[in-house]
Amino acid sequence: MNINTVIDHLNKEYGYDLSASFYEYITEWQYWWKGYYKPFHHYQERGYDGKLIDRKLYTLKMAKKICEDWASILLNEKTEIVISDKNSSEFVLGKKDDENDGGVLGENDFSVHGNELIEKAFYSGTGAFVLRLDNMKVVGERIMKDTDTRIRIEYLSALNIIPMTIKHNRVIDVAFVSEVLQKGEKFIYIETHNLESDSYIIRNKYFKEEESTLKEMPLPEGILEEFNTGSSIPLFAIIRPNIVNNIDESNGLGISVYANAIDNLEGVDLAYNNFNRDFKLGGKKVFLNEELTQTDSNGITLTPDDVAQQLFVGVGDNLIDENGKNNMIHEFNPALRVVENKDGIQGQLDYLSFKCGLGTKHYQFNAGNVVTATQYMGDKQELIQNASKHYIVVNYALKSLIRSILWIGQDVIGAPVKADTTISIKFDDSYIIDKESERLRDMQELNAGIMQKWEYRMKWYGEDEATAKKMAAAQISDDELMDFKDEEDEE
Repeated sequence: MNINTVIDHLNKEYGYDLSASFYEYITEWQYWWKGYYKPFHHYQERGYDGKLIDRKLYTLKMAKKICEDWASILLNEKTEIVISDKNSSEFVLGKKDDENDGGVLGENDFSVHGNELIEKAFYSGTGAFVLRLDNMKVVGERIMKDTDTRIRIEYLSALNIIPMTIKHNRVIDVAFVSEVLQKGEKFIYIETHNLESDSYIIRNKYFKEEESTLKEMPLPEGILEEFNTGSSIPLFAIIRPNIVNNIDESNGLGISVYANAIDNLEGVDLAYNNFNRDFKLGGKKVFLNEELTQTDSNGITLTPDDVAQQLFVGVGDNLIDENGKNNMIHEFNPALRVVENKDGIQGQLDYLSFKCGLGTKHYQFNAGNVVTATQYMGDKQELIQNASKHYIVVNYALKSLIRSILWIGQDVIGAPVKADTTISIKFDDSYIIDKESERLRDMQELNAGIMQKWEYRMKWYGEDEATAKKMAAAQISDDELMDFKDEEDEE
């Protein structure tokens, strides 16, 4: 799929002036994420005979590892979505007694694909949760309520996202582009979301790419050409690393978490390549005087060890130089420089993890060293600060996604849910924060009257505000009763 061709089509259809230049950066970031960027990892060497030999640089593929780690920190199996309304919670998350994940998120494998999207967003700079409706009932251009409608979530990276209108740094109008394989044929599917008169209009089109142009094709059965949602609530949620994009012509897209660390990615791979090359070239070298070799009837040169009969070889005395030194065989054992190479790789990893917000000691291979808990947490301060910053955008994206799902449940499916119910996201940061120390601190603030009991219950028991206040009130009543009994006993 040629993104330039798609953008040219959108510019002609809507009269826009969108630029495709930023997608060249995204393509480069994607190559680094895949682990092979040809302009850097491919090189040539001149052999002994003068001919050029193609070589490939050894690579640690750290770009993908960095994005995997950020995805594991920001959205994992312990991330809790709390929806105060019971019916709404069951609609989105399923019933608590279900063994398998239920609800809309469970049906769409959100626990797996949501984490994958964070990884893709951090390599490409932007990701999108896109809601699509199957078995939707439409009269004219308006959606009608139907309990048979099903919600499908698509998880798209920046190469599939073309913002068309940006207001206050938020994507308002957008095109989502996908390459679809249908019965062996490739099609380009363009889905546009345009906010018109406080209502989103969604348009779908299929194309075949021919000679750098798009030829429109009939839509598959079940996909509407156009419909009006009747609401200003978007059926998509954009997520980006919480980093300011410092590249011109970004079109409202975010920036890769390692966009400003390409030199450091190169440094890691150069150090790792040197390590491997030292091992590859570090085998024993034995230089043999030609006088010790023989040639068989087929013209093949034989060394003394090639045949058992050559245990004894007569060479005369011409292999002794004027100083009496033996010139028959010279053995050379190259230095592997293991310690120097390991230190070089570790240094480059420290720079890389620092530039990507993980702190200078996130990747350590000196596991034999023992550190105290205080030192361990001190080393992670930068990671904690940056994770807290990224939690803000993940929190906003998840709430937007769930709000859109609940609106569909209420106004499209007709389920007994509340689109305006309270939604809260509880992230698991035990990987980077000592939870026991944090809980002890909260208990101290609770005893000092700084934190309320219901706030404590919301944070540590995952209760919504109403339940937490109710339970805290009941707990206070019990405490007062115990105090009254204690006073009676004293009398």
